[in-house]
Amino acid sequence: MVLLSGSALFPLTIPNGDSRSARFAVLGGKRINSFCYKQRKEQRKVVCACVASPQNLRSDESSATKFNDSFKSENLSTVREPEDDSDVLIECRNVSKSFGEKHILRGVSFKIRHGEAVGIIGPSGTGKSTVLKIIAGLLAPDKGEVYIRGRRRAGLISDEEITGLRIGLVFQSAALFDSLTVRENVGFLLYENSSMPGDKIAELVTETLAAVGLKGVEDRLPSELSGGMKKRVALARSIIFDTTQEAVEPEVLLYDEPTAGLDPIASTVVEDLIRSVHMKGKDALGKPGNIASYVVVTHQHSTIRRAVDRLLFLYEGKVVWQGMTHEFTTSANPIVKQFASGSLDGPIRY
Repeated sequence: MVLLSGSALFPLTIPNGDSRSARFAVLGGKRINSFCYKQRKEQRKVVCACVASPQNLRSDESSATKFNDSFKSENLSTVREPEDDSDVLIECRNVSKSFGEKHILRGVSFKIRHGEAVGIIGPSGTGKSTVLKIIAGLLAPDKGEVYIRGRRRAGLISDEEITGLRIGLVFQSAALFDSLTVRENVGFLLYENSSMPGDKIAELVTETLAAVGLKGVEDRLPSELSGGMKKRVALARSIIFDTTQEAVEPEVLLYDEPTAGLDPIASTVVEDLIRSVHMKGKDALGKPGNIASYVVVTHQHSTIRRAVDRLLFLYEGKVVWQGMTHEFTTSANPIVKQFASGSLDGPIRY
């Protein structure tokens, strides 16, 4: 029951910054092997390609079984989960993932509940971005299970028409099409998959850009934008949706290091935007956000303080600590304590 990126387009990273050579997109819950997008005015073509074939999503009656997270290490801090799981949107159970002989995830378990703002932190190379890609359906776990609103997902995202939850992934690099304008980037999903007329899509794009604090940039190319502006355009692309639909499904946004490479002021802008589009916040137009929950992978302490409420700490492929943000700097866990202080002395070695 997942619509992978309900509103976002995900290009592959291409050498020399040219995102036209090879890409894949996940549109309307479908992974497509190739597609052409014809620009309305200049009739230009963009060719995209995907690198993996889809598999199916299936129901699993056992998903109603209660699952209690437990971390048995003597020095690990834990948070007791509520008994009622009716608000769980996404759950990972003992997820493992390896690339060749390199073991990245070694049994990761956690839940994302409706309304939550969750951060995933930890040293580099511990599998944080891999977790996001598995949640989004871009990678399949080697072992373990992923549940979307109580339904077990098998393998990668299916081409079937599935409903219930939209999952959008905002890449660290923003991943905009460099040959398309901002308007075409933000409205790409709607131009391709909706029945909305072009002028209505353009109006919606302008409104969505205004919601993330951008005005008058619709006709610019990504190369004409600053790093912070690109991040906001990527965010706008991830939250836009077809307003002609009778029901709008709840959406979970996954942010992969959204403030990487930004100066402190630009980082603050992006962190506040992440909050503003959440259902508990208000956007730049003063309207309530429509994002049900979000997950942020970050190394930035400012992002931890400003953008998330609950933290999961990954170390050596496992969740070794979880707790509320205010508990992060006071934790007695030696791994967390070293990470929070930036000390060279401790169990984390480089």
